[in-house]
Amino acid sequence: MTISAPLSSVVSRVAALWSAALALAYVCLAASAAFAVEPVKIARDDNALDLTATTEIYTNQGEAFQVSTAAGADGIRRRIEVRSTSEGHQGDWAVFALANVSEEQLERVIVAPHFRLSGSKMFWPDLGSQRIMAITPSEGFALDRVPSADADVFRITLNPGTVITFVAELATPELPQIYLWEPDAYKDTVNAFTLYRGIVLGIAGLLAVFLTILFVVKGTSMLPAAAALAWAVLAYICVDFGFLEKLITLTSSDIRIWRAGAEVALASSLVIFLFTYLNLNRWHVHLGYATLAWMLGLTVLFGVAIFDPSIAAGIARVSFALTGVVGIALIIYLGFNRYDRAVLLVPTWALILVWLFAGWLTVTGQLDNDIIQPALGGGLVLIVLLIGFTVMQHAFAGGAYQQGLFSDLERQSLALTGSGDTVWDWDVARDRVVTSPDVSLRLGLSPGTMHGPARNWLPRLHPDDRDRFRATLDVLLEHRKGRLSHEFRIRAEDGHFHWLKIRARPVLGSNGEVIRCVGTIIDVTEQKNSIDRLLVDAMHDNLTGLPNREVFLDRLQAILSLASSSESVRPTVLAIDIDRYKQVNDALGIAAGDNILIAITRRLRRLLKPQDTLARLSGDEFGLILVSEKDPAKIADFADAVSKAIMVPLNFANREINLTASIGLVSWVDQQESAASLLADAELAMFRAKRSGGNRVEPFRPAFRTVSTDRLQLETDLRRAIERKELSMAYQPIVKLANGEIAGFEALMRWDHPKRGNISPTEFIPIAEMSDLIEPLGMFALERASSDLMEWERQTGELPVFVSVNLSSAQLISSEIYNDIRAMLVKTQCDPKRIKLELTESVVMENPEQARLMLEKLKDTGISLALDDFGTGYSSLAYLTRFPFDTIKLDKALVCDQSDKKSVLLRSVVSMARGLDMQVVAEGIQTDQDAADLAMMGCDFGQSYLFGPPLGAESVLRLLKERFPLMKRA
Repeated sequence: MTISAPLSSVVSRVAALWSAALALAYVCLAASAAFAVEPVKIARDDNALDLTATTEIYTNQGEAFQVSTAAGADGIRRRIEVRSTSEGHQGDWAVFALANVSEEQLERVIVAPHFRLSGSKMFWPDLGSQRIMAITPSEGFALDRVPSADADVFRITLNPGTVITFVAELATPELPQIYLWEPDAYKDTVNAFTLYRGIVLGIAGLLAVFLTILFVVKGTSMLPAAAALAWAVLAYICVDFGFLEKLITLTSSDIRIWRAGAEVALASSLVIFLFTYLNLNRWHVHLGYATLAWMLGLTVLFGVAIFDPSIAAGIARVSFALTGVVGIALIIYLGFNRYDRAVLLVPTWALILVWLFAGWLTVTGQLDNDIIQPALGGGLVLIVLLIGFTVMQHAFAGGAYQQGLFSDLERQSLALTGSGDTVWDWDVARDRVVTSPDVSLRLGLSPGTMHGPARNWLPRLHPDDRDRFRATLDVLLEHRKGRLSHEFRIRAEDGHFHWLKIRARPVLGSNGEVIRCVGTIIDVTEQKNSIDRLLVDAMHDNLTGLPNREVFLDRLQAILSLASSSESVRPTVLAIDIDRYKQVNDALGIAAGDNILIAITRRLRRLLKPQDTLARLSGDEFGLILVSEKDPAKIADFADAVSKAIMVPLNFANREINLTASIGLVSWVDQQESAASLLADAELAMFRAKRSGGNRVEPFRPAFRTVSTDRLQLETDLRRAIERKELSMAYQPIVKLANGEIAGFEALMRWDHPKRGNISPTEFIPIAEMSDLIEPLGMFALERASSDLMEWERQTGELPVFVSVNLSSAQLISSEIYNDIRAMLVKTQCDPKRIKLELTESVVMENPEQARLMLEKLKDTGISLALDDFGTGYSSLAYLTRFPFDTIKLDKALVCDQSDKKSVLLRSVVSMARGLDMQVVAEGIQTDQDAADLAMMGCDFGQSYLFGPPLGAESVLRLLKERFPLMKRA
């Protein structure tokens, strides 16, 4: 006993500790697993029970899930563990419990629909999916799945008095609805819905086919839009009613894409129908643009539906709702404007709004029953049915019975209404003026303000027009014949004046007096403003607001007339041209150039006095008539002030721009001199200042006229020489350095002037470039060179030679050069591979992007391209890859320099060209040794007086016959 007492104490303590450990383990286990749910009691007469509210959802629980069961008949709660049956399971589970309180065995089916419109949400909607993968009961085996296309259906058997807990393995964490059905009741419900859906589907199909046939037969624009809407509704119903799954095999992810696509099609077709039926583009062009943008956005949604159906369906639902709201606003607005189509659409659109409201209640979960979803599908068919009736009224209206002949009065009324003019009716006997529509509204006045006696119009007329208006009406009444055609200004409520024009004729009574005057009144304010703008534009520069050249000359001529009779008037003319303005304009853009001219205009205006005149003569040339100063010293100071004002830096886009000006100055001294000649003298002085480097003031000297006259005469002679074909071509040989054989010729233009003899190209080519002669001159050279080449071949046979022709910048930027060269090749029948166009770096750099595009087009014709004077520019190496040149011509400055550095550079350039698969022509070779050295370097051709001077076409022919005797034809 002495031992047993302590032993019993120890045993009791161990038991207490073991109980505490078990309790702690149970608490920990309960914290990591799900608790038991309360069972749903099922009686024998319960045909359908909604288990959604009593079902517990557990997410992200892993592959193994533990849960406490509901208390059984013995009151004991047990724990079960369920493992997932699918590898793709996300760890989402649902738990519910059922208790059979009846005394007999119950057969039931558990149903979880794949898609429910109710509660599917407006944004990122739930478009349906497989809900339950498997169901495991706390007693027995896993439930058997019943085949079904649109729901997860499982069959269960509940014994009397049993309480069973079910653990459902979810495919998605969302379980919109889970029902417990009596099998026969579920079957009857499915069959009833199947019959309803079949009827609705048949009606929808018939409507779509009928409207399509109607479109084919009638062909009006609203019918294809209505047919498209009908087909979209049919597609939506096929997907929603599960008919599509019976036609093709679809997975759960596929059906989501089809459902989203159907909703996008529904939204798109409704927008198209609304736009087409109401003919919105006739009301405002922006409505057409907005609808097009809307449709493009919905079209993109079809692609989005493939990758994310929820986003596409959500946007489609929002678009459908917005279309309904925008549609009712347009219908109300157009209905008040008496547009019959809008009025006829009111019942249909009212039904659409009711459908939208019911749909909103459904997707937000406020309407939650099994009838609402198929009812909404039937509502869509009803909407299409109403639309079909509406469009049929228009399709078959306006038949022959309504297209009878109009009377003359009806024609006149329709013509007047169509013109948009306002009827002006003056009842002379009662002295009452009426306008229809009311002109008061156009003037911003209260309705009927301009109705009443004609004298009521006088206070609102412009003061200068009142007497003319009154006198015109009096003359009409006095003569009792003729027509009234009168323009006048009338003040609107905002204070602005409108120009109105009345055209009317009197109506005489039986006594020969005027009893009425009826006609039209139109607003001609825009026409008057346009005329005023044209007058202003004809005399002023649009950008700066300064007078133009014509106004400048007119004012100068008026001042010269005063100067001849008054000693106090001694005008001085300044011609001001901005230096390097074109480069700034090209570098910074047109906006910068315009701002520069405006800023310079403001600066120059500050220097002027009221009697002086500033004008813009051309792009960057200004003219100034200085009358306020006569003293030569003060005139010189003024010209210097003008130059300094232009030199002040300008800031544009955080860049500082420094400009200078070339200024020509001439003072009036000869009374016989005209305004045009005085301005011409000032411009001659300005040109001399620009040729001297710019940024200077150059007074006019008579010697300047001689230089200008020579240039103008030379330009005239050159134009005549082109017309009379007095120009000729000379050809300098280009030889192969490897064997000295002739490879081609460079075409050089020659001008033998009748009086001045031979004129160098360096003298007349710049003149041609400054005038409009360079393009015909260049085409003359190309055509003559091609013709001579073909003539040589005709005389000697086919020759292995080419002809190089220089191309100017004016030709390169011309949009017609490509077509001109193609036409020339067709005309001369010359092989384009035998023609080589030579361009210098400066020509290409005048407009690099335009030059690149044009050269690529010319290259496509087969013509070869050569970069001339290579090695004289700063960026020539970059052009070898940017532009499609196949030949480079080394400048003689690079070829003739014998220094070591130049020799290394020459070898590098030749090697680089060979690496780029380009041919190399060396110009200015002076000795045979230089030619041999260049050949050793890899240079292909040479051109200089060492190989021959430029020859005429006949001399070239003789040379070719000597060099290629075997090719001479028999």
